[in-house]
Amino acid sequence: MEQMTNEELQTLTNELSMTYFDKAFMDEVRFNGRLRTTGGRYIPSERVIELNPKYLKELGKEEFIGIIKHELCHYHLHIEGKGFNHRDKDFRELMERTGSPRFCSPLPSQRARRKQVYQCTACGQLFHRVKRIDTKRYRCGKCRGKLKKV
Repeated sequence: MEQMTNEELQTLTNELSMTYFDKAFMDEVRFNGRLRTTGGRYIPSERVIELNPKYLKELGKEEFIGIIKHELCHYHLHIEGKGFNHRDKDFRELMERTGSPRFCSPLPSQRARRKQVYQCTACGQLFHRVKRIDTKRYRCGKCRGKLKKV
């Protein structure tokens, strides 16, 4: 998937807002490449939606549209003065009506980060880690057995 400009992103967000919410999106939407663990976020104090461009690149336009719809749920409920947090009933109902996803899929590039695998010598429990751990210092959380690198 090729990259989208900020103008194209603004246009797409406006179209999705009119299609699914019957309301215009009047504020700013932008890419934020520094987002690491999320597909997007809505900043209420600035009334700005920030989206992670890695999701468009790695998972495609359909997943990216789902993320935009999710953030638009936050946006429109905030504008209307209703509950716009994940735990609020208004938010959950609006997500259901618009077919917005509750969570975004993990990025394939992030999934590949778990490289270190350790196994308990006593119970066989596996532990996946990004960073190496000192097997002399740490024990199994299940049975307190010794760990070995697999």
